Amino acid sequence: MSAQRSRFPFDRLREKLDDTELRCRQCGYVDSDGGWRVRTSGDRVSYRHVCPSCNAIETRELRL
Repeated sequence: MSAQRSRFPFDRLREKLDDTELRCRQCGYVDSDGGWRVRTSGDRVSYRHVCPSCNAIETRELRL
């Protein structure tokens, strides 16, 4: 495992989304400078990305 990569599973998933899921499904804009934000709330982990072009919100959620 690379020293730059996180060892935490939720951070690794966010890094994967940052690498592969930055094309907006609404307008097609590729946010090469953006990233997904992660939030936890007890039994859920939510990932969210807001398109800087059209403000569409893309979410992924995991239930623990």
